[in-house]
Amino acid sequence: MNSENDAPRHTGLGTVDAVVVGAGPNGLTAAAVLADAGWDVVVLEEQPMPGGAVRSAELFPGFTTDLFSAFHPLATVSPAFRSLDLGSYGLRWSRSAAAFGHPSGPEDDDAVVVRPDPDETASDLERRCAGDGKAWLTLVEQWMRIREPFLQALLRPFPPVRGVASLVRELGSGESLRFARLLALPVLRMSEELFGGASARLLMLGNAMHTDVPPDAPGSGVMGYILTMLAQDVGFPAPTGGASALTEALVRRGESAGARVLCRQNVTHIEVEKGRATAVRTATDERIRVRRAVLADVSAPALYGQLLPADVLEGRMRSDLRGFQWDTPVVKVNYALDRPIPWRSQSLAGAGTVHVGADTRAMVRWAADLETGVVPESPFMLVGQMTTADPSRSPVGTESCWAYTHLPRGIVDDASADRLAERVDAQLEAYAPGFGHSILGRTVQRPLDLQAADANLVGGAVNGGTAQIQQQLFFRPLPGFGGPRTPVDGLFLASAGAHPGGGVHGMCGWNAARAALGDEKPSGTLRRGLHGLTRRILT
Repeated sequence: MNSENDAPRHTGLGTVDAVVVGAGPNGLTAAAVLADAGWDVVVLEEQPMPGGAVRSAELFPGFTTDLFSAFHPLATVSPAFRSLDLGSYGLRWSRSAAAFGHPSGPEDDDAVVVRPDPDETASDLERRCAGDGKAWLTLVEQWMRIREPFLQALLRPFPPVRGVASLVRELGSGESLRFARLLALPVLRMSEELFGGASARLLMLGNAMHTDVPPDAPGSGVMGYILTMLAQDVGFPAPTGGASALTEALVRRGESAGARVLCRQNVTHIEVEKGRATAVRTATDERIRVRRAVLADVSAPALYGQLLPADVLEGRMRSDLRGFQWDTPVVKVNYALDRPIPWRSQSLAGAGTVHVGADTRAMVRWAADLETGVVPESPFMLVGQMTTADPSRSPVGTESCWAYTHLPRGIVDDASADRLAERVDAQLEAYAPGFGHSILGRTVQRPLDLQAADANLVGGAVNGGTAQIQQQLFFRPLPGFGGPRTPVDGLFLASAGAHPGGGVHGMCGWNAARAALGDEKPSGTLRRGLHGLTRRILT
C-alpha cells in the first residue's frame, strides 16, 4: 500500500475486475472474499492509512490509543472474520479479567461486573438479589444453545431464512415466539422481566446504550441482550497491540489472495452506463474501469448523494434518502494516566470496559436530553481501560484509557463538544476520586474531528446511521434496499449503512462480496430481476 508520506498519484490500473471504495474493515473483508474467488481487486482509500474506524496511534509517548473502536466482541464471533482465519495473519486478542462493569452511581463501592466464569457472575448476582443468579445462568444456557443460528440470522443477508429456520428447530415454535417478543422489548422492560435486582438490570441497560436507541423504545433490548451475552461468552476482547492490528491482519489477508490496497486515493465519482457501474474516477481525474463490480464501503448518503450521477435515483428514492437518519454524535476523550484509574469500587479495576454515569433513572434522563437537544449535564459514557485489557498498550503501572459519550443529533460544534468533554472529566473524578491528578496527557476527539479522520463518521456518527427500528433490517439503508444491492447493476453498498449495520464484524462487506459473486452465477440474472421488480413496486 502507499506509505503515509506518499502524495496522491495515478495508479495506472486501467481495468480491474472490482474496485472497493474504502479500506475500513468491511471494505477489506469484501476485497479478501473477492480475491479468494480469483477476482482482480483493488481497494482505494482516501486516508493515508487503511482501517477506517479501526485504527490506533501513539498520541502520547509510549501509550497506544485506539482512535475509534476498541473492544470487538462481534469480531470474534463474526462468520466473515472466522472464515478469513485472521489469526494466521498475525491477529491476536487480549482480554481483561472482567469483561465489563457498571457502578450504580458515584458512591457505589461494590459495582457489578461480568467475570469469565458464568458461575462466578451468577454467584455475585445472587448475592445482590435472590433469584438473579439462577436467571443469569438460564439466560446464558439459552444463549449457548442458540448462538450460532441466532448470529447467522442477525448478521447474514435479509431475509435470514436459514438462520431463522435453525433457530426455530433449536427452540421450538412456542419458545421461538417468546424469544422474538423478548428481542422486540425496550431494554427497560426486558431487564425487568429477566431480573429482579437493579445490578443485573444495569448490565443489560448499559450495553443497550452502545446504540442510539432510547432505553424505552421497542427493540432497544436487542443490543443489550447481544452484548451482555457476548461479554459472558467471549468477553470484550481487544486486538493485542492496538486496533490497527486487526486492520493489518485484514490487509495481509487480502494481499495474500492478490488484492491491492492503495491509500490517498479519493474516489469522487462512479460511472454508470446502461444501468451498470462501469468505472470509478478519483480526485486526480484517473478513470479506473471495472469488468464486474464496484463495492462501496462508504455511507449510504455519500454513495447515493455524491458518488452516483443524479439521474440514477428515481423520485421516490430521492425522497427516502432525505429521510435517512444519522446516529447521535460522539465525543471521545483519550487519556494517558500515570497509574490505573482509582475507582471507588475495586471490582472495576479488572474490567476492560466500564459503563459510567447512570443508574436506570439517570440513563432515561440522559437519553431524554439527547432526544430533546440538550447537552447532558451528567453524561452516560463508556470507559475503556486499554492497558487493563492489553498490557502492551502502555508502560507498566500506567493506563491508556478513553471515555466516550454522545451529543444530541445536530449538535456537532467544537464548543459543545469541549463542554461535554469537561463533564466527562468531572464524571470520572466523581467515580474515581483522584483521577484528575493521574493524567499525563489528554486529547479530545470532537464530532468533526472524527469525520475528518473517516468520512463515513458524518458529524461524529459511528454506527453508519441510526440503529432504531425504522432504519434496520430491510429498511437499512432505505425501504426496498435492505442490504448491499443498489439500483445500479454491479454496484453494492458494503458499509455499515447496509444490513446488519454498525459494529466491527466485517459482515456488511462480506454480504456485499457474496452478492457480487452470486450475480456471476447463472441464478444471478433471476436475482437481479427480482430485485428490480421490488424496486419498481416500491418506487
